[in-house]
Amino acid sequence: MKQEVFLPDDYRPAEDEPFMNERQVEYFRRKLHAWKTDLMADSRDTIEGLQDSTRNIPDMADRASEETDRALELRTRDRQRKLVAKIESALRRIDEGEYGYCEVTGDPISLKRLDARPIATMSLEAQERHERRERVHRDD
Repeated sequence: MKQEVFLPDDYRPAEDEPFMNERQVEYFRRKLHAWKTDLMADSRDTIEGLQDSTRNIPDMADRASEETDRALELRTRDRQRKLVAKIESALRRIDEGEYGYCEVTGDPISLKRLDARPIATMSLEAQERHERRERVHRDD
């Protein structure tokens, strides 16, 4: 059984401690779980809202507006679903001891980057190289 890691409420990962020590891992695990919980709650609200709004609207302009709103909600919901999948992937990497390391170079991803984007799988440098390559190929 996994031992509970004590984490003060004001804890923030610091560069001067060992990378991905128990406290840092627990910090990111909690951050990812909280984010996932928020997204799932938003998703439930969206679904309830969509179910409530399935009514017959006689005015064409109102109906068009309602359908536009619905399409936007569904796109947002799809983005959230993809984000939840990325969060679950990050949680799996935590469980496997691979979290926080660049999948391209194997180097540690900066704590600042992970704190801002806890689902990051590449270091900033590797991500920038990847995006430059994508831009070049897109222009072909």
